[in-house]
Amino acid sequence: MSQHIRISLADGILELVMDRPDKKNALSEAMYGALADAIYAADTDPAVRVILLRAEGDSFTAGNDLAEFAAVAAGGGNPVQVLRFLNAIAGAAKPIVAAVQGRAVGVGTTMLLHCDYVVLADNALLSTPFVSLALVPEAASSLLLPQCIGHQRAFAMFALGETVAAEPACEWGLANQCVPLDRLELTALKIAQHLANQPSGAVMATKRLMRPVDAIKARMAAENAQFMAQLQSAEAREAFTAFAQKRAPDFRNC
Repeated sequence: MSQHIRISLADGILELVMDRPDKKNALSEAMYGALADAIYAADTDPAVRVILLRAEGDSFTAGNDLAEFAAVAAGGGNPVQVLRFLNAIAGAAKPIVAAVQGRAVGVGTTMLLHCDYVVLADNALLSTPFVSLALVPEAASSLLLPQCIGHQRAFAMFALGETVAAEPACEWGLANQCVPLDRLELTALKIAQHLANQPSGAVMATKRLMRPVDAIKARMAAENAQFMAQLQSAEAREAFTAFAQKRAPDFRNC
């Protein structure tokens, strides 16, 4: 289990806290693995009635740990735990409430598409800059994000890396509520408590009926094949090299 994921269970609420604030909660393989293990275990644990996902510090998450992804791009392994986490959250039986502050980059935004109730702090900024890193969307977001906000808005987020602030994110349907930062945790906790007091079987059945899990996981598999191909591409090597060298990438000769 990752030391950067805090896990606690009380009154039916399984709280998963990303706790790597010095790195803006950038997600490592170990963190993905801990989150996946907790979500999979919750599916069969009758003591868990709802999952509350949140983060410490001024950011929800900066997305994938780019140092690890750069190593993969250079031929140094396969991000197995990322895929376990995405499959876990996509197929989670229990309802998931998310509390989001500050930046939610890449998977920090796409994971919200698999949460059932999302509360944003008024300083939240959502972005999916996959193309800027010579990559493609993941977590079935190429299916779910256009369904949620429309093709044009989703394309701008993916291809141009446009950032969406909290208020328009709520207006577009990416979240349920936008609240002041100092009310974020309490608001999300109250929603989780309400869900925990609902009839759990009916809640899970309703979620199951609402989510076409087979179609979602099929899209995730297709995305992953393209993602891994892009990760090994000359474009990705240039993107990660430029990031490390703190310069603008030049894709013209890739």
